Amino acid sequence: MRRNAVLFVAVSLLAGFGGSAMALVAGIWLLDLTGSPGLAALAGLCVYAPTLAGPWLGILVDRLPRRPLVIATNLTLTATLPTLLAVRSPAQAWLLLCVSTVYGVAYVLVDAGESALLPAALSPADLRHVNGARASAQEGVKLVAPLAGAGLYAWQGGHVVALLAAVLPALAAVGYAALRLTRRPPAAHRPRGVRAGFAVLSGAASIRVPVGLAAVTIGMSGFTTAAGYAVVTDVLGRPATVLGVLLSAQGAGSLVGGLIVGRLLARYPPTAVGVAGTVLFAASCLIRCLPWWPGVVAASVVAGVGLPWALVAAVTAVQTHSPDALLGRVAATANTIMFGPIVVTTAVGSAAVLLGARPPLALAATVCLIAGALGGRLATASRSAPRHPARGSRRSGRPARPGPSDASSGSGHPRPSRTSSSRRSAP
Repeated sequence: MRRNAVLFVAVSLLAGFGGSAMALVAGIWLLDLTGSPGLAALAGLCVYAPTLAGPWLGILVDRLPRRPLVIATNLTLTATLPTLLAVRSPAQAWLLLCVSTVYGVAYVLVDAGESALLPAALSPADLRHVNGARASAQEGVKLVAPLAGAGLYAWQGGHVVALLAAVLPALAAVGYAALRLTRRPPAAHRPRGVRAGFAVLSGAASIRVPVGLAAVTIGMSGFTTAAGYAVVTDVLGRPATVLGVLLSAQGAGSLVGGLIVGRLLARYPPTAVGVAGTVLFAASCLIRCLPWWPGVVAASVVAGVGLPWALVAAVTAVQTHSPDALLGRVAATANTIMFGPIVVTTAVGSAAVLLGARPPLALAATVCLIAGALGGRLATASRSAPRHPARGSRRSGRPARPGPSDASSGSGHPRPSRTSSSRRSAP
């Protein structure tokens, strides 16, 4: 188990470094080639747009052998990135957009594939700690990789960055191949279509509530992005460059939060940890309203802790409470629900900041506090609700999985799914 845990964290580091570096460099490269900020921003949109197709891409994860799929996906990235060597002028700029889209599709498939592989490689206790360690690794990479990628681009150009980014997915594929997985018999019944994934998410409070809390928290993080800029420049009167200090403070909080969340999930159910993460993010929004620079820095640290708590709690809930045969599409659908709204909330937050920096922050805090209160209430209700083992057995074609009351009581670990996982930490 320890060997598998080390491999998963190493894969997260490799994939996160290459993806973060290339995501920034693609935008810079497009801007240098075309002089168009719009096209540069389009590269980022190409990366995130495939998240909306998560429920459909998740079906592939459930229908195909999962480890070969994540290996093949990484090797596809390795084969695709060298095509950027052909980029020499604005006429080849479309290649950067195509590669960014391939990255986006790969992220969805690997996220869902890892969610389906982790429970087959780790015990329930290790699963919680590894999810937290992977979140810390991904956040740590975000602090280093963009700077390294931009520096290498300025020194040697985009072609060298593309070649380096092509090597890292190949190494990740080797890591996946080295995993030792527990083999389990296939499920007797394998439902088809995207509705099956939605049915699991909507039908089980032990999954629905943590995923909903993560979606609200991540969505509100996008909603307050413009307000965060306005606090620095308008409220505090500081130069925009100090945003780098706040991003570093948030990254430091995420590193610490990721390391702690595994211990919390060992003692409390995912819903409780998700509520705590959502409330912490609400607190960070309120603290940012204060016209006090040390308070704003502290708020960034608190937000950095709260976001991974909400995200890791949701990912762990999906891994431990989803039927084996549907784990891939449930994980991909959950990612769509958690990360998809950020496109809309960021745009709405950019308009809301016209009212000033504080109103969007106060509204985001209110929404998160309401979500946290509802989540806690639903968790309490599900803990006292009667269990129906036979009904769960009929739906999944196998013995019933632990219900929400099992997870909430802390009276034992839920049985792991047959297959395994996560990329992105919250933005």
